[in-house]
Amino acid sequence: MVETGTPALNRSRETRAATQSGYLMLFIWLLLLGAAAWAGITNANAEYMVAWKWIVVVASAVIGLLILCGFYLINPNEAAAIQLFGAYKGTDREEGLRWVLPWLTRKKIAVRANNVISDKIKVNDLRGNPIEMAAQVVWRVTDTAQALFDVDDYKEFVMAQIEAAVRSIGSRYPYDDIEHQEVTLRGNHDEVGVELRKALIERLSVAGITVDECGLTHLAYAQEIAGAMLRRQQAEAVIAARKKLVEGAVTMVEMALTQLSEKGVVDLDDERKAVMVSNLMVVLCGERDTQPVVNAGSLY
Repeated sequence: MVETGTPALNRSRETRAATQSGYLMLFIWLLLLGAAAWAGITNANAEYMVAWKWIVVVASAVIGLLILCGFYLINPNEAAAIQLFGAYKGTDREEGLRWVLPWLTRKKIAVRANNVISDKIKVNDLRGNPIEMAAQVVWRVTDTAQALFDVDDYKEFVMAQIEAAVRSIGSRYPYDDIEHQEVTLRGNHDEVGVELRKALIERLSVAGITVDECGLTHLAYAQEIAGAMLRRQQAEAVIAARKKLVEGAVTMVEMALTQLSEKGVVDLDDERKAVMVSNLMVVLCGERDTQPVVNAGSLY
């Protein structure tokens, strides 16, 4: 039976390159330079030229030229991928003056932290409301071989994956929840940031890139519904405030009736209780100050 399926990706893996200290090779080059100078000067001043001294001059010049072609510098937080006719031969992360065989090519790549703020993108949240989002991401290269050889342009790849991850997280949660019973983009910034970082690390692992930290820098309703959603939020806030006000008023009325009954201050029938409850609810729930009316006669 022949098995079919999608072939596994042949991912690159960073290895250590076989390079040398540039200072040692510089010392050797100076020795060759001195040997060539000595052989040339002594041969030129001698009555009879010695052939082997000219061989020393030529050999020193050729070898010295090859050594000069192998020098390169690596700055802090920088690496160099070494290749031989296109084949990856390892990565050199040792900073300073370095040397490698001149027929090996060096491709430098920065491994320092990069800070990126994405463009504002429009996303539909969990409830289908169009919102605008933008994220700030701190990322760095951890595997130079994957970053250089497994993706076309690792910087463009990072930007594309940030946009995709922001869209995915934005559609997974609602923008806001007035009852505070759900995880929301607006109310749970830290949790959403952790989820976004996890998603980005998973997406960028193919390029040898990790994410140190990330978070949302912009979050708002889209302009076409911003006004309507503002009015809805205001209405929900008014309703929530009214609900709290009514709950408090009912508790206070219940407490007043209970204490009046327990202490025997006054004995009210059901009709008078209803009138008292109505008056207290008006006083407690009204938006304006009430004007008291003093009863100078009897209770009834």
